[in-house]
Amino acid sequence: MNRLKAYIVGILLLISASQATAQMRWNQAYQTYINQYKDLAIEQMLRYHIPASITLAQGLFESAAGRSDLVRQGNNHFGIKCHNWTGPTQYHDDDARGECFRVYQDARESYEDHSKFLARQPRYARLFQLSQQDYKGWAHGLKQCGYATNPQYAPKLIQLIELYKLYDYDKAKRYDRFMAEHSGTDQPINAQGLLHPIHRFNDNYYLVAREGDTFKSLSKEVDISWRKLARYNERDKHDVLHKGDIIYLKKKRKKAPKQYKKRPHVVQAGESMYNIAQKYGIRIESLYKMNKLMPSYQIRIGDKLRVR
Repeated sequence: MNRLKAYIVGILLLISASQATAQMRWNQAYQTYINQYKDLAIEQMLRYHIPASITLAQGLFESAAGRSDLVRQGNNHFGIKCHNWTGPTQYHDDDARGECFRVYQDARESYEDHSKFLARQPRYARLFQLSQQDYKGWAHGLKQCGYATNPQYAPKLIQLIELYKLYDYDKAKRYDRFMAEHSGTDQPINAQGLLHPIHRFNDNYYLVAREGDTFKSLSKEVDISWRKLARYNERDKHDVLHKGDIIYLKKKRKKAPKQYKKRPHVVQAGESMYNIAQKYGIRIESLYKMNKLMPSYQIRIGDKLRVR
């Protein structure tokens, strides 16, 4: 009878595991988290030799892609409990009720502490003998060393790594310092606790405004003065922002990227010289000069404009 029960339990666990695997699908929120923190994970990998794929997968799994209470209330991306922690704390139900978790100033401090937590504890020492590209060995090793109690912890990490191709980051030799700095220190300004994803284009960085954003509110998130943000985007600091507005985080360039050298922009209905300049990440003055136009010129649908 006991053997029969054990067999049935084993079958149920296998079914549960297979269902969990089948249910994992690509998710935009997860991809946004990866885009936001990949450079911070690579930075940590180059310093501490922990695969960036593992760091990102743990961050995704432990924080629900940055949306967990641990992150929103304490910037804790990895579910690290207090142990010998002497810093600020927060309390949440986990394996037991009201467990103590660490609180961090920002995501960078959380990522840094995660690296030190693994690198400085003897029980994880054997993981650092593995190849930096052996994400499967690291995933199983973390579970075996007691990082998590979830029996599906290692398979879940591996599924995330393979679904989002996080293993590609384990080969990185460099990272984007601007992205690492801002993803690590930016603080969400909305009630949902979600950062604006930062994108890279034309040797610059930009975000897309949401409903209710202002230069002043965005400046608090990206730690750039609202006057500079407005100036970079050739606008007045008191201008009303609209959902979908492109907001650059550095001074725009004079020309569009090289791929637009012989590809003029064809003016569409509703476009202005300003939003065309924003689309290509160039200064509006440069757009007029390239096309030998006066600022008073009114563009028309079908006009072809050089952008490089």
